Amino acid sequence: MQILDQSLLPNHIVYRKLKHIKDFYKAIKEMWVRGAPLIGVVAAYGVAIEAINSKDKNVEKLKRKIKKGIELLRKSRPTAYNLFWALNQMEKICNSVHSTEELKEKLIEEAKRIHKEDQELCYKIGQHGEKLIRDSMRILTHCNAGALATAGIGTALAPIYLAHLSGKKIKVYASETRPALQGARLTAWELVQNGIDTVLICDNVRATLFSRGEIDLCIVGADRIARNGDVANKIGTLDVALLCQKFNVPFYVAAPYSTFDPNISSGKEIPIEERDEKEVKEIMGVKIAPREVKVYNPVFDVTPAELVTGYITEKGILKKEDIPNLKQ
Repeated sequence: MQILDQSLLPNHIVYRKLKHIKDFYKAIKEMWVRGAPLIGVVAAYGVAIEAINSKDKNVEKLKRKIKKGIELLRKSRPTAYNLFWALNQMEKICNSVHSTEELKEKLIEEAKRIHKEDQELCYKIGQHGEKLIRDSMRILTHCNAGALATAGIGTALAPIYLAHLSGKKIKVYASETRPALQGARLTAWELVQNGIDTVLICDNVRATLFSRGEIDLCIVGADRIARNGDVANKIGTLDVALLCQKFNVPFYVAAPYSTFDPNISSGKEIPIEERDEKEVKEIMGVKIAPREVKVYNPVFDVTPAELVTGYITEKGILKKEDIPNLKQ
C-alpha cells in the first residue's frame, strides 16, 4: 500500500510504501497518516495486508498472527476512536471465518468496505453541513479535518467544499494548530488547492477575530465523541468552543458514526495522547526553545457537550440527546 507522508507537507510530496504491519504502525505513530477516519482506514488495510503476506496454512495460526498485528496497531495512538472501531471490525471477521483463503478474502473485502464507506460518509456529512452555510459566511476551522484526514472529502471541510461548489462565496479562517501545524501545513494547503478564499491565522489571533465579529460559524472535526456528547479533538478546540459561546457563534462538530464511542459515558474517560517535547521545542528541525525547559504537549483536549451546537453526521445534524441512538 502507498500513502502520502503528511508530515512533510506542504514542502515535499513524498509517497511511502507500507509492506508489513510494522510499517503501518510506524505510519500511524509517526503521523505520516493522521486524522481519525483515515487512521481507521489505513489500519484496516494493514490488517488485510498482514494476512495476505502470511504463508501460514493453518487457520488458527494465521488468526493468532493477525490478532497480534491488531494489538500492535491498537498501541499506535490512543485517542482516535476510528482506529479501534476499524480494528474491531477486522477482528470480528477474524473470529467468524474458518479457512485461511476465506479469511484473507474477507479481510480484504472488509478493508475495502471501510474505505468506501468512509468516502460515502464524508459526502453525506458535507451535504448536511452545507445547509448551515450561507452566502458570504466567514467560517473558522481548527486543525485538519479535510480530504487529508479521511478517505473522502473530509468531515469539517466537507460542508465547506460543497458550499464552494454550489457557488456560495465564503471565507475560511484556518488556525495554524501548534505544535505540528496541521492547520498551516495541511488545511491551508488543501483549501488553497481547491480555490477557496482562505486566511491562515496564528492560534492566538482567534479571540481578536471573534471580538470584532468576523466569525459567523465554526466547524471542527473530532477524534472521539463520548456517549454524552463530549468531544476529543485537536488541542485548542476547547478554546474555540469557549470563544463561540462567549460571542454567540454556532459551534459544530463534524464526524461519522465510527468516531462515536458507545463504550464511554463522558469525555473524562477519553485517553489523551501526549507526544514528544521535541515537537514543541522545534519547528521543522529548527530549535526555538531552551534545551532545559520542560514541556507539556497534549495532542487533544475535551470540549463539553454543552458547548456544542450540533453534530454534523451522515444521519443529519444531531443534538447530544440523539447520540445514544446513532448506529454503531
